[in-house]
Amino acid sequence: MFSFRVIRTRCLHNLGSRFFHTTNYAGSSKVAVVLSGSGVYDGSEIHEASAILVNLSRGGADVSIYAPDVEQMHVIDHTKGEPMEQTRNVLVESARIARGKIAALSTLNSSNYDAVVFPGGFGAAKNLSSFAVDGVNCKVNGDVERVLKEFHQAKKPIGLCCISPVLAAKVIPGCEVTVGQDKEEGGKYPYSGTAGAIQEMGAKHINKTVAETHVDEANLIVTTPAFMCETRLHEIFDGVQKMINQVLAMTK
Repeated sequence: MFSFRVIRTRCLHNLGSRFFHTTNYAGSSKVAVVLSGSGVYDGSEIHEASAILVNLSRGGADVSIYAPDVEQMHVIDHTKGEPMEQTRNVLVESARIARGKIAALSTLNSSNYDAVVFPGGFGAAKNLSSFAVDGVNCKVNGDVERVLKEFHQAKKPIGLCCISPVLAAKVIPGCEVTVGQDKEEGGKYPYSGTAGAIQEMGAKHINKTVAETHVDEANLIVTTPAFMCETRLHEIFDGVQKMINQVLAMTK
């Protein structure tokens, strides 16, 4: 059994090198992943983030993780789905998923990467943008907007899942994305109204099932519905896997 001192020493060692991913492959694709906190209701959807990281690892990518160094819009008690009287920092919370190896989004230089990927979760609509409150009139975090525009202008692929495609819809005019279906289908797609908001923002929504992706060839944007659909967990992973495989294929 590890003593507290050993655990503490290892944690401090890891934190000392937290800005560097532990695995580097010669000639591999370099991919930045942008998180928005930790937890579906106020941050990144953890299963989506994990599926993205697993499939990037399987694909041999060299991954670095970033998040904005800002306060969350609010904190949700995930046992009740209700706001709590406390504040949390998006970067600090995202570090839980990144196992400490994370940097502030303001330091992300698109010239160092071949692609960027955004998991979903309400953090994308609350912390990376104000979509959860302002809908089509939302504002996007300045560094998120900068990163998306830089990758787009450099013709480097962008992967987004769940609710995060609204970020691209807002800052890349005329792009094509999917968040699933534009009808609820008896509750299977409870957030289907997002499709209409995407259209209002000047982007084009493409209906897809949870296991499918949409590839906007003109803008090099790959999207998949993920938890915008009420379904079994492995189907979420299947769609994310397809998204990541397509993003990596575009970097070759």
